[in-house]
Amino acid sequence: MSTEEKPAAAPRSLAEALRGRDDAELAALLRSRPDLVTPVPTDLTQLATRAGTRASVVRALDRLDLFTLQTAQALAVAADPAPYDELLGLLAGDEGDRAVSAALPGAVRTLREQALVWGDDDRLRLVRTARELLSPSPQHPSPTGLGPTVREATAGMSPGRIQEIVTTVGLPSTHDSVSAVAALTGLFTDRERMAELLAEVPFESLEVLERLVWGPPYGQVTADPATRLRRLLDRGLLLPTAPGTVVLPREVALHLRGGRAHRTVEPVPPPVGAAATHPPQVVDATAAGQAYTALATVEELLKDWDEGGPAVLRSGGLSLRDLKRTAVALDVTEPVAAFWVELAYAAGLLASDGEADERYAATPAYDTWRERPAAERWTTLAAAWLTATRTPGLVGGRDAKDHTLSALGPGLDRSAAPEVRRRVLTLLAGLPEGAAPDAGSVSERLRWERPLRATGGAAGSGSTGSGTGSGSGGGDDLRSRLARWTLTEAEMLGVTGRGALSAHGRALLGMPAPKAHAERTDRSPEPTGPGDRLPVHHRPAVPPPDSPAPPSRLLTALTPAEQAAASAAAARLLAPQLPEPLDHVLLQADLTAVAPGPLQRPLADMLGVLADVESKGGATVYRFTPGSVRRALDAGRAATDLHAFLAAHSRTPVPQPLTYLIDDVARRHGHLRVGAASAYVRCDDDAMLNEILADKRAAGLGLRRLAPTVLAAQADPAGLLEGLRRMGFAPAAESAEGDVLITRTDARRTPPRAAPEPVPEGPPVPDDTLLAAAIRAVRAGDLASTAPRKAKAGEADAGAGSGELPRTGSAETLATVQAAVLTGESLWIGYVNAEGAASQRVIAPVRVEGGFVTAYDHTADEVRTYPLHRITGVAELADDEN
Repeated sequence: MSTEEKPAAAPRSLAEALRGRDDAELAALLRSRPDLVTPVPTDLTQLATRAGTRASVVRALDRLDLFTLQTAQALAVAADPAPYDELLGLLAGDEGDRAVSAALPGAVRTLREQALVWGDDDRLRLVRTARELLSPSPQHPSPTGLGPTVREATAGMSPGRIQEIVTTVGLPSTHDSVSAVAALTGLFTDRERMAELLAEVPFESLEVLERLVWGPPYGQVTADPATRLRRLLDRGLLLPTAPGTVVLPREVALHLRGGRAHRTVEPVPPPVGAAATHPPQVVDATAAGQAYTALATVEELLKDWDEGGPAVLRSGGLSLRDLKRTAVALDVTEPVAAFWVELAYAAGLLASDGEADERYAATPAYDTWRERPAAERWTTLAAAWLTATRTPGLVGGRDAKDHTLSALGPGLDRSAAPEVRRRVLTLLAGLPEGAAPDAGSVSERLRWERPLRATGGAAGSGSTGSGTGSGSGGGDDLRSRLARWTLTEAEMLGVTGRGALSAHGRALLGMPAPKAHAERTDRSPEPTGPGDRLPVHHRPAVPPPDSPAPPSRLLTALTPAEQAAASAAAARLLAPQLPEPLDHVLLQADLTAVAPGPLQRPLADMLGVLADVESKGGATVYRFTPGSVRRALDAGRAATDLHAFLAAHSRTPVPQPLTYLIDDVARRHGHLRVGAASAYVRCDDDAMLNEILADKRAAGLGLRRLAPTVLAAQADPAGLLEGLRRMGFAPAAESAEGDVLITRTDARRTPPRAAPEPVPEGPPVPDDTLLAAAIRAVRAGDLASTAPRKAKAGEADAGAGSGELPRTGSAETLATVQAAVLTGESLWIGYVNAEGAASQRVIAPVRVEGGFVTAYDHTADEVRTYPLHRITGVAELADDEN
């Protein structure tokens, strides 16, 4: 029979199973388990070995959803290998479960794709490390609640005692313990005979079994057990494992459970419920209002730090006092203030200045950000929030060393945060348009998708409980808290409105706007650019939220290019919802100005200098005071400039009291001059200087007359200026040359600073280019390591490569390579590079000269030149059999 007619042999190892995969399947494996490709394995055997290491398996198990994890747990207590029907019985039970039957093929497929299971359906094998992690043991009870098998539990039992149990249950005695244990196992796995055996056991003894059936399977007994326990021990229904300890054998527990490995199997993810539903137009408008408020809050925060923000703690971060002061300035609570501070930091808008007296301040990027359109400024903040690993919700908590976690300080990074944020928003996108989710159902869904992460336990620790489902363990776990914080922060940021995902929030995720939204938007034709409808191959980054998605899809965020396109689409959807900046205010007779909406940048900046903000909201109220007018004069504005500015930007006549206030402050401004001696005051009006000297409030300034028009002071110039202003004067500072110093509103900025990099969760997912190169290298390396070679004299059969480098002498190596150049044949060589790393390669020699061989390297898929002295040996490849 020809090779094509021979049936494919079942794989004997994980490496053989991987060799049977095509490139697309290998790419899926490396994409879902990126740690396997760092560094690139030399061949498929090394890839299989790496896939079976404990760290890699734990990471892979950690990313399984609840039902797939339950499938792996069931395989760990099944026979090795186990047929598919046995696995189905362990999950669906004797009565069967249609939902389990429908979901199990997908779970097995996921485990195969993840290289956690290999073999055909009639011989399913869990990789050895996963079986060790998930199998029951006294130190690490199985999440199934099952105990050891009869064979495992009787491993240390005397042969005589085993024969006594066999005889008691009515089985014929055997000549050895192995056959006796096999007979006992056969009895316990035979449902009819097992039912007859249990029918003979009294009710009080069955009560003992019921207490152990769902785990833990271990119990304590005295040296002289009670009669109800003795009946169970005599029949092997309970087996001793240590003095005073008994265990319920796995076969007995499965019979009592009706064949189920878990008390509760959840093949279908719990749905995300809607707590309320709002009109989509209301959702978008509310979200846009929150987005505008977010921009105003960040600007107010950094404006407050224009002259140098709070000092950096020695351990890093903001002090609690500075956080409280910031919260008061923003009129928010401290946790909310921490969120805005961290958001500005994540967006690269603020940082520490790096000076000796280190303080926080805005970065130069903030000035660029302020000049951009409002919608684009919002997408900068939203995209930074979506991908940031820093978690403001942790501020105020304690770290592992019981130190308080401070805003902008270390210890706030949580690598799971971006995944949870994206997943929560994706779940919101799966609800009907305008629907706000029930927060509890979101947490339950996240626990189902990552049960091991929800409990914070490692695989195999038993932390998921005994089949208790998605609500097991964990309680207020990190992922649940991240989900709650995501819902709150998304609302504050304007990604959601009234709890529902907005249209621009959906676009931010890289998802197209709902059809209903497109139909009700008639301002312009539906965009067709890359930001509005991403190419089809980009869409898997956001999986269908109501179906179990492969783990890699849940973790994959958009690439930078995709995120930029998504941000542009979000900005286009948000821009029409934001209010247009105004170029006017309403001046009132009580020395206030009302801004009925957002102001254009130049107007807002000038008004922020000339007046103080009295109240904020839908309309902002500014109040003019002598101090605020003096501030504008200190910035170099003349009274005529201020009058012209107000007349040009007011929709109401300039009130007479405001005109008088400006003229009065301007008349007195600069009449006194303060300079540096220590400090001095000079004035052409000696009567005014006499008035200052006579004022008791000037006693602390240490003033004395030097000349009729000059006073000297012990205070520094800044203190002298402030003291005179408190006394009601309007002094101006002057330079050493006698010129008036203009105090401009230029803000303090840090040196150029980059936004903080998110802390990755393990190796990054490789891109398509890296995957293609890695697979090509692995295939070529596998060809080199497994290529059959011709047997030498004295060798019975060379067979496939054994993994050892070929060894030949220098003369034989040279002769073999020269012959291959003439015949055009390929060779198998061992090669040691300059760093001493050894590898096997398959080459097709082209030329040999000067101690070098030039050949086409099948391993590297390119032509290379190798020094002959670094080749450890060569071997001819065996001819292919047809």
